[in-house]
Amino acid sequence: MTVVQRATDPVTVNVALGARAYDIVIGRGVLAALGSRIAALKAGASAAIVSDATVAALHLGAAEAALGAAGIRATSIVVPAGEASKSWARLEDVCDRLLAARIERNDVVVALGGGVIGDLAGFAAAILRRGLDVVQVPTSLLAQVDSSVGGKTGINSRHGKNLVGAFHQPILVIADTALLDTLPPREFRAGYAEVAKFGLLGDAGFFAWLEANWQDVFAGGSASGSFAREHAIAIACRGKAAVVARDERETGERALLNLGHTFGHAFEAAAGFSDRLLHGEAVSIGIACAFEFSARLGLLPRQEAARAVRHLAAVGLPTHIRQMPAVTTDADALMGLIAQDKKVKRGKLTFILARGIGRAFVANDVDPAQVRDYLADTLR
Repeated sequence: MTVVQRATDPVTVNVALGARAYDIVIGRGVLAALGSRIAALKAGASAAIVSDATVAALHLGAAEAALGAAGIRATSIVVPAGEASKSWARLEDVCDRLLAARIERNDVVVALGGGVIGDLAGFAAAILRRGLDVVQVPTSLLAQVDSSVGGKTGINSRHGKNLVGAFHQPILVIADTALLDTLPPREFRAGYAEVAKFGLLGDAGFFAWLEANWQDVFAGGSASGSFAREHAIAIACRGKAAVVARDERETGERALLNLGHTFGHAFEAAAGFSDRLLHGEAVSIGIACAFEFSARLGLLPRQEAARAVRHLAAVGLPTHIRQMPAVTTDADALMGLIAQDKKVKRGKLTFILARGIGRAFVANDVDPAQVRDYLADTLR
């Protein structure tokens, strides 16, 4: 069982990747140190901040001020908000604007935003001038606990989510929990799905703590809420950092972090990668499917699956395919989308299933007929 550490100082989590190791700095107000931390890592570097229109209106000024206070020359690139920006066209646009700003190989790209900006800016940094350093400044709960950590970057294709991309680790992650105060409730709930995922896949004690304390995590601004929120983010980041350090390029154990994502990515594709179904909402439904499908296969008791689903529903997340927006969701269409998942190997399906709370495992060569039957029965 994880114990809450009540401290006012920022929490630092190290991602141990040898010469490419980096810190995740977690705490309220840590954005103010963005410039000084970059200057300590890359003396004399200039910076380009990539953000979206929604985040820029709220936080770009503070990021620019933090860089300016450290004497860092900065330019800002703002793109439209939303999943649609993870596209070939927007990637080309960002790369062109970075080049026009004369960002050199020894400079740094700052990704200021949620998962879309982290993926887009990170991928642009990975390919521009054969690789620029990137600093992730995640502004959503989902990005702070998941997408900003681990070096996965990319864009979507008409064939599926995140099918074009690269592994490109950041040199620093600044997770300012005060920025989460500006998130709409729906966005915060969507990010919480990734927090709960860490307990469900490998830390039963953490999941039990979330069951008892999730309301404080959502409260945030209060003293108890701030401690609970930072604790939850730190535990999730430590869990991901440890897995990434052992399996950076997802050749084995790191696939566990995709609990709920094989189903979830198919649901996002069915919804047209739009705000009709946010990533975290799709993951929540996907986690519920993974646990229910595991119970159907006899891998865990049905009451264990029900417990996982019950908690996600309690915080207001969707947990059933029928809660998806009005899109084509017949079993055959969903199976076609699942077949495009990145974990498919030589045409064989891979799912992350569970033997209990905190006991997820990688299931290779899952019978597609069983998955289709489960989806068809669920849709009925």
